[in-house]
Amino acid sequence: MARSLAKGLLTNGWGRDYLLISDFDPDARQRLRESLEVEALESNTEIAERADIIVLAVKPQVLKSVAEEIGPAVQARQPLVVSIAAGIRSDDLQVWLGGNVAVVRAMPNTPALVGAGATGLYAGADVTPAQRDEAETVLRAAGVVVWVADESLMDVVTALSGSGPAYFLLVMEALEAAAIAQGLDADTARLLTLETAFGAAKMALEDGESPAVLRERVTSPGGTTEQAIKSLETNNIRAAFEQALVAATERSRELAELLGKAK
Repeated sequence: MARSLAKGLLTNGWGRDYLLISDFDPDARQRLRESLEVEALESNTEIAERADIIVLAVKPQVLKSVAEEIGPAVQARQPLVVSIAAGIRSDDLQVWLGGNVAVVRAMPNTPALVGAGATGLYAGADVTPAQRDEAETVLRAAGVVVWVADESLMDVVTALSGSGPAYFLLVMEALEAAAIAQGLDADTARLLTLETAFGAAKMALEDGESPAVLRERVTSPGGTTEQAIKSLETNNIRAAFEQALVAATERSRELAELLGKAK
């Protein structure tokens, strides 16, 4: 994810001297230098001592140790800190960093890897309007961003857009398999599935109408689409997705409690 953000920022016109990346793996650092042509360092603290915006793109399980490592430098410099570690609440991160830090939580998703991400953002009380703009600029490099006013809604964002690509991929997987079972060859089933998913998303983004209205437009009375929709509704597709979102939201809250107890 850090590489995707860096690539997006460079594409959007940021100078390479404005970007610093750290990685403990020397081979990874060398690949970053070669692919992005930016400065790649071993030390997280050195970056914290130099940066005005710090993006914590690490696994949630190691965020506490990283935050405590850079805490003194953060306290001295007072940069904006953007965390994309899933499930870590801003209060816990504040404790690990030493307190009174401008912290923005971000929940990007994997399509950010191809510049088509959707990211939810939450700004803590210490974040200024200018820093909100800075955080938005960084995350826009990987796709669209939305702000939530209540941090608890980040669990819903995690369940919807954070985990959401897997839901759509599962639907695509199921459609592709069903088409093959009905006689299409695998390549044709794959291509038609992918292009149909892409076309539906593009239509929904560009038309401006709700998905419900667009669905009704392509559901002719007595036609094939109507029969398919009736079958899906009979099999409680709406309830299945609602239950999936509830399960993912609850798990996000559980993980936040579990990881926060590490303090």
